[in-house]
Amino acid sequence: MHPLSFFVFDALLIGIVATAVMDIWGWLRPAVFGTRPNYDMVGRWLLHMRYGQFRHIAISSSPAQKGERITGWLAHYLTGIAYAMLLLAFAGTAWASQPTLGPALTIGLVTVAAPFLLMQPGMGMGVAAANAPHPNRARMQSVTTHLVFGLGLYLGGLLLNVTVQW
Repeated sequence: MHPLSFFVFDALLIGIVATAVMDIWGWLRPAVFGTRPNYDMVGRWLLHMRYGQFRHIAISSSPAQKGERITGWLAHYLTGIAYAMLLLAFAGTAWASQPTLGPALTIGLVTVAAPFLLMQPGMGMGVAAANAPHPNRARMQSVTTHLVFGLGLYLGGLLLNVTVQW
């Protein structure tokens, strides 16, 4: 098999596992933060982009879009796979055969830049949720969720390592 095929397969498995771990955290999160992630709003934000609207006053006040739920969830998992590719590029493809927690948590923490600098401003919450009703709580949710995603990257690497022997 071509090395690029290994890279893509590894990233697919690791990214899907990491995103699923993040989703499990999302279901448990209300007990800690009182809120659950809503990927419908991510889909709404993305679908409005086809009309040239990249920023919203409040995404929840923008008109609903057909297919926003599936678009949001698909974008969520594709982003997780892309971040797994980033991990493998950053730590090296050999990381998948001997995963360590440090690089995975580092990528998890680095990826919090996406909600802080892209999603939250685009959805009307400002940079790093500055305009959210409870900005510090929103920031902690983002950081915690992305660290959980980093843990998921590590767990995905462990799963890959014990199930697939390249």
